[in-house]
Amino acid sequence: MPKKGILERLRDGVVIGDGGFVFALEKRGYVKAGPWTPEAACEHPEAVKQLHREFLRAGSDVMQAFTFYASDDKLENRGHYAQKSLTGKSINKAASKLARDVANEGDALVAGGMCQTPTYLSGIGKEATQKMFQVQLDAFIEEDVDFLICEYFEHVEEAEWAIEVCKKSGKPVAGTMCIGPEGDLHGVTAGECAVRLAKAGADIVGVNCHFDPQISLECISKMKEGLDAAGLKPYLMAQPLAYHTPDCNKQGFIDLPEFPFALEPRICTRWDMHKYARDAYNLGVRYIGGCCGFEAYHVRAIAEELAEERGAKPAGSDKHGMWGQELKMHTKPWVRARANKEYWETTKPATGRPYSASMAKPAGWGITQGNEELKQHAEGTTSDELQHVRDIASSKK
Repeated sequence: MPKKGILERLRDGVVIGDGGFVFALEKRGYVKAGPWTPEAACEHPEAVKQLHREFLRAGSDVMQAFTFYASDDKLENRGHYAQKSLTGKSINKAASKLARDVANEGDALVAGGMCQTPTYLSGIGKEATQKMFQVQLDAFIEEDVDFLICEYFEHVEEAEWAIEVCKKSGKPVAGTMCIGPEGDLHGVTAGECAVRLAKAGADIVGVNCHFDPQISLECISKMKEGLDAAGLKPYLMAQPLAYHTPDCNKQGFIDLPEFPFALEPRICTRWDMHKYARDAYNLGVRYIGGCCGFEAYHVRAIAEELAEERGAKPAGSDKHGMWGQELKMHTKPWVRARANKEYWETTKPATGRPYSASMAKPAGWGITQGNEELKQHAEGTTSDELQHVRDIASSKK
């Protein structure tokens, strides 16, 4: 029997996405922070494949190909060209194959994803930006992915351009933005962003990355209001961070001084993910997954919270009792006493970091597409350029 497509699955119930790849693989030594490009799909396919497999076992219904920032302009940007033999198309094709291999181990679908480009940030224009998207789309069509995700856009204009390209394929298209309740970086409200994504042709609309689950759901609530007012009914999608970000500003977690190497004190627990899954479902979100910081146990928590709605627990639950039930077998009686839902629902974890501030001051540069500082170039950053940005950062403190 052929697998049900993404729109049929959303029509009939809830779809669980996967988690974050660039952060997880950077920690494992396969991705370089800064460029965040996915050449590991070609250089270390076994590592990418294993991460897919972990998410599948945790309950993911979608294997999103590891193609974040796999456009040719990003691979060349700032002197971080992956290697001369790799192109955006070769990486996209390799990543799609890996995702398909693992998806076929279960009942999962494969999604090809594309995101914001240096070409757009540099203000080069629609035609050049869409050419970057088209190269990626060509690879996804050749590998016959099941649907497409246009994700991680800070500006709705660029997201519209990506959706327009993807709609030519005839495949279902999801459009998500890395924005919070304040809207995009050009001042477009969250509600208007959602309307524009849907009118561009997105079958699924929502947010990913930059903000924590609760802030992301606040944004989706505003998106839903805008969609309802416009009489539009795309499916809703959420793939937030697995970090708490109550002190983020409009730019999201990349403005936090802890980004990207000291975010661990902010990590969400599995119990936070139970709440996220239930809140998202109650809001009407039917594609529920995660982005940076999401590990397999986070996805498993979503799948377990929605097990009744889905009719089954994930395979990974074989080694995990709901709400700590496996602790009944612990040797220490005070740990056995924690084998209950009430304990974990009411526990407020301590950070264990005596010198940490409870909140951070975001960088707050307040620049976006159209600003001279965001014009991209392929040459490596010079010492003078680095000093220039350090001086600006110091002036913002």
